[in-house]
Amino acid sequence: MPNNAPAQAYKRVVLKLSGESFCREREGGISMTEVTHISRQIKAVAELGVQLAIVCGGGNILRGKQFSQVSAAIHQSTAHYMGMLATVINALALQDALENEGVPTRVQSAIRMEGVAEPFIRRRCVRHLEKGRVVILAAGTGSPFVTTDTAAALRAREIGADILMKATKVDGVYSEDPARNPHAVRYSTITFQDTLKQNLQVMDATAIHHCMEHNIPIMVFDFNQEGNILRAIQGERIGTIVHNAGFSPK
Repeated sequence: MPNNAPAQAYKRVVLKLSGESFCREREGGISMTEVTHISRQIKAVAELGVQLAIVCGGGNILRGKQFSQVSAAIHQSTAHYMGMLATVINALALQDALENEGVPTRVQSAIRMEGVAEPFIRRRCVRHLEKGRVVILAAGTGSPFVTTDTAAALRAREIGADILMKATKVDGVYSEDPARNPHAVRYSTITFQDTLKQNLQVMDATAIHHCMEHNIPIMVFDFNQEGNILRAIQGERIGTIVHNAGFSPK
């Protein structure tokens, strides 16, 4: 890392990108304008020397539950596998966009598909990170009925991440849905326990429990604002940090 590089608060980070970050507002598919916007922010993080692993969602292409709920012809497990494959498509798009920016990357998939991605192997993933490569993790955990939020929490545990960052189109965690209640309160910090007690939709409960039990804070922030991913990595107080009682956010 260059001597004049700014400091970062976190050395190893898992960044969760939802499928909606790959497309325009209220649209589906992949918008390379959006992907390029994300990749340029990630480039700034990589240049800082941060070890970054990215978990991709796939809802912009297909959500497994959308088929399992409306069609008896498609088994629920099959629908979830289809959703996992959608995350691989996003991962490949992000990989090419990052490498076009000069950022070395590797895509690792929980479902084996050696023609397009490496299999996820924890030691190999960590080694890539140590060598300065951005690792894009696709296909969730490789098992149906597990959300990509939970996959991100599990990967954060496996690779020893300092924090799990969830990049969304909302600027933090609110007491209620701000779209429905303009008086909803945005939290700067909140405990895992209060998040579960209030049933706040930060991540699914399984993901929160994994992070709570292993003391991995979650930061929820708006990635649309230019430079926010870098600011989050540098420890600026943006969005909301979800943490254990007694934890002191950086």
